Amino acid sequence: MVAQGKIARFWSLESLHMVSTGGGTESSALVDDNVSEEDYSYEDLCQASPRYLQPGGEQLAINELISDGNVVCAEALWDYVTMDDQELGFKAGDVIQVLEASNKDWWWGRNEDKEAWFPASFVRLQVNQEEVLQTSSSSQGEEQDEDAGHSILKNMENLQQMRTNVIQEIMNTERVYIKHLKDICEGYIQQCRKHTGMFTAAQLATIFGNIEEIFTFQRKFLKDLEKQYNKEEPHLSEIGSCFLQHQEGFTIYSEYCNNHPSACMELAGLMKQVKYRHFFEACRLLQQMIDIAIDGFLLTPVQKICKYPLQLAELLKYTTPEHSDYSNIKAAYEAMKNVVCLINERKRKLESVDKIAHWQVSIVGWEGLDILDRSSELIHSGELTKISKQGKSPQRTFFLFDHQLVSCKKDLLRRNILYYKGRADMDSMTLLDLPDGRDRDFNLCVKNAFKLVSQTTGEVHLFCAKKQEDKERWLQAFADERRRVQEDREMGMEISENQKKLAMLNAQRAGQGKAKGYSGCPVPPPHQKLLPIHQRHIPVPTSLPQ
Repeated sequence: MVAQGKIARFWSLESLHMVSTGGGTESSALVDDNVSEEDYSYEDLCQASPRYLQPGGEQLAINELISDGNVVCAEALWDYVTMDDQELGFKAGDVIQVLEASNKDWWWGRNEDKEAWFPASFVRLQVNQEEVLQTSSSSQGEEQDEDAGHSILKNMENLQQMRTNVIQEIMNTERVYIKHLKDICEGYIQQCRKHTGMFTAAQLATIFGNIEEIFTFQRKFLKDLEKQYNKEEPHLSEIGSCFLQHQEGFTIYSEYCNNHPSACMELAGLMKQVKYRHFFEACRLLQQMIDIAIDGFLLTPVQKICKYPLQLAELLKYTTPEHSDYSNIKAAYEAMKNVVCLINERKRKLESVDKIAHWQVSIVGWEGLDILDRSSELIHSGELTKISKQGKSPQRTFFLFDHQLVSCKKDLLRRNILYYKGRADMDSMTLLDLPDGRDRDFNLCVKNAFKLVSQTTGEVHLFCAKKQEDKERWLQAFADERRRVQEDREMGMEISENQKKLAMLNAQRAGQGKAKGYSGCPVPPPHQKLLPIHQRHIPVPTSLPQ
């Protein structure tokens, strides 16, 4: 426990700063409500978040706290499963005591089971270390306060202090983020535009994406945050409404995140040349930017948008239901989770669009509009027998996309070659499940069959699967297709015309000189239920530190 009047340390991976138990910070507030972000001094911003002063400063600060006898705890963001006895496994939400953090990738820590190494990227240091100490002390049988009223009052004061810490962290990291965006726009983009001999407009658009648009948006967002920030009593701040007011604006991050892999590739190509390495370093020094390479700065928006739900979740934890901002914080947390999920879903859709474009190029005799004009995802594929009133047709390979069902025929000799045979508009179709037996419309005995009936022309399409389980998969796929179309409509999930055209152009270039073949067909993703908006989650990092 921290004695009254002493300094209690509160820190996180985003900001390592000192907070007094009386509620004030060691460094004064960075700005007044009437001061714009252009007036922030670089020194003030550095004071607000010392971790940005030098690489590795975060680990040094943590180890210094540990060596001083402080208990440093981290909260697991994701599950970590390991078969290695030298590594520490844990579940999301578990609290781990950090015992040593000299390595930036792997830390040594202890949970209830054992001491071992664990990946630092899977945890974040808790903002309120005091809370952990209180919990630990109470679990060890710390004496209860005899005066129940005094105990309740003390807990309320602690809760207010914890909320103050989280609010201040949100404000400080937002101000530092604005400084980074300003440095990118003024330090890099403006200088690059002056050197037309080194950069084309297309290169700059690829490298920096819509980061200037993000900068403009974030300045407005921070201005509104400052208006809602109570400098005298930060725990009374009501910032939830700011997130709700700007939640639509945060969707501009989708374009940036989708473009980021291309930006990295373009930048990596330029950085192979010495003149570009020297140029970007000169830009950084001229702008007096911190010692981070340009690719690190360009990653900042991707990281920032994913951290908003984490910050709001922590703020909600220390906001009582009686607080005037509780309902808005709760709604803001759900809203920002949805924004991040939307960004992730759009990125997945964009990757799917590239595969579909390559698939279409591989089809022989394609007719009509490109598949991407209406579709962006393959739902299911397989073989079915289509029956007409004139008789049974040979088996065809069908591909169910959102909005469309495409029919193809395999080459008799080269089975990897597919020929285009037609398509059906799923938006105007009604699905009918048929029992085994004689069908009245076709006057035929059918098994494992279903119909698609056109709502506009009344035309009936009869299909038969080989097995009952194949039929069930198709019926489920048709239901999934309708559900996903509805969810995409609700989420505003659309791929821009430019992205569609670019995907087709790249596929056509890649397909030139290559034999047509079924090998280019996109593989349906493993069946993974597309959860409603409020149930989708931020994806777990794809790589572990080695």
